Amino acid sequence: MPTTSSYPPLDIPNVNLWSFLFSRSDQPYPDAKVLFSDAEAPRAYTYHAVRDATIKFGSGLLAEYDWKKGDVVALFSPNDVDYPLVMLGTLWAGGIVSLVNSSYTASELEFQLVDSAAKLLVTHMALLPIVLVAAKKLGFLLSKILLLGDEDFVRASGLKHFKSLRGLGHSTIPYSIDPYNDTCCLIYSSGTTGKPKGVMLTHRNFVSNTLMLVQSENGNLSWKGGPNGRGDSIIGFLPFFHSYGLTGVVLYSFYVGAEVIVMQKFDLEKYCEITERRKVTVAMVVPPVVLLLGKSPIVDRYDLSSLRLLTSGAAPLTRELVNIVQKRLNATVRQGYGLSETSPVIYQQTWESLGEPVGSIGTLLANQVAKFVSPAGEEVPINEVGELWMKGPNVFKGYLNNPVKTTEAFSEDGYFKTGDIGYQDACGNVFITDRSKELIKYNAFQVAPAELEGVLMSHPKVADAAVVGVQDDQRATEVPRAYLVVGPGVKATEETAREIQTWMKEKVASHKQLRGGIRFIDAVPKSAAGKILRTKVRELAKTEDGSLLQSKL
Repeated sequence: MPTTSSYPPLDIPNVNLWSFLFSRSDQPYPDAKVLFSDAEAPRAYTYHAVRDATIKFGSGLLAEYDWKKGDVVALFSPNDVDYPLVMLGTLWAGGIVSLVNSSYTASELEFQLVDSAAKLLVTHMALLPIVLVAAKKLGFLLSKILLLGDEDFVRASGLKHFKSLRGLGHSTIPYSIDPYNDTCCLIYSSGTTGKPKGVMLTHRNFVSNTLMLVQSENGNLSWKGGPNGRGDSIIGFLPFFHSYGLTGVVLYSFYVGAEVIVMQKFDLEKYCEITERRKVTVAMVVPPVVLLLGKSPIVDRYDLSSLRLLTSGAAPLTRELVNIVQKRLNATVRQGYGLSETSPVIYQQTWESLGEPVGSIGTLLANQVAKFVSPAGEEVPINEVGELWMKGPNVFKGYLNNPVKTTEAFSEDGYFKTGDIGYQDACGNVFITDRSKELIKYNAFQVAPAELEGVLMSHPKVADAAVVGVQDDQRATEVPRAYLVVGPGVKATEETAREIQTWMKEKVASHKQLRGGIRFIDAVPKSAAGKILRTKVRELAKTEDGSLLQSKL
């Protein structure tokens, strides 16, 4: 029988995400509570300031653009305290936010702008050179590009700051939202074909997953008290464009009143310094960060005693690493699991479990049903391995402009097929043992081998290519490795490998770089139908020592 959650069922309110956050009757903290602050600059927003700014921006969209319900704003920025304001303001106006990976190249940005039919683009000064290249290629008007971030820097660009929009002067949400069916956000997830797919997440998806997290946390995070008297706090370095950062950091923290200290990107020294100075209490992390906190000598220079919990997602942690970190920091390390398609969290260990059993992703959160299924489509018993299928109000409604992939993602009886392999023990603890057969999981990002192979094949010195994921113990994550067949007259040397790897840096985003190195082979193993036999390539990877060219990115 499929597994149901051991948590009591949740009553999911039939409201849009903006109203869920701003029209509560049970808000536990005052309007003056600081919810977002900049890690390195004197910029911060209280609940009241966030509410006002989102209404002003949303009202400005209606006043200054030919705005309609369902119009799309593409948000292309590193983490910034303004990021949640733009997103929530778009939702107030009945729009959809297309969250763009901030490491994208111009061509990758172009694809998402076109696929999502973005009407406006909000970006950051740091990414403006990339935006201008994409805008010129697409004929995207500069009047439809807005900037967030420090307003003094923006003035010099000649473009408009998102706060400069002149609103209509009222606070009533202008459109009726159907939480079950209306798309709230588009989060792009690579598929095995190599083409990014727009995951359509509804208002109900985010509302339900936020409440699932609140229930599982059982009041352990608070908006008041704590080591600095300001309640719990989290350093927000996980990308806000990713579902883990969006739901697990931005939305959950907002709901309970925990302050998010926003970092543009992770830097261990800065992270430790901020944790010590601001007495940060909770860390939402990925395995490479857990590894650094457990082994880097930098950590010894700082007092991180305020930390009491680290929650890790994206990939499994070993018992050894968990034990090292828990002993060094005297804080609980626990794990969770989810996907973009599930908003994202499906399983999570509780505070009370103290991260046990180590290696487990925890138990099923409320209002969900799950089962593990054999290749024949039959449910497997406890402790037997199968593919995880699940149902719940947090499951996406489909892939944008891709009905075929949407149909393939669901079983005939309505289960979402995650593509991840694992098993459940007799206590309900779940263990993920393998990734989906094609995708490479680098930190919290999915990397499609076919996409990288297509790019590599466009290089004049590459005759054929296969890309697989290999485990990198130093980074504590899977990384892409390329196996290449060179063209006639080309020498398979380190110089050639370095040339190709340097060339790739300009073609794909940072998380897609060939950190696993480049190998040269005589032929890519393929089936009679011409399909790459990745199993054989992975077997080859397991037998190798060293790397022709191992990236230090």
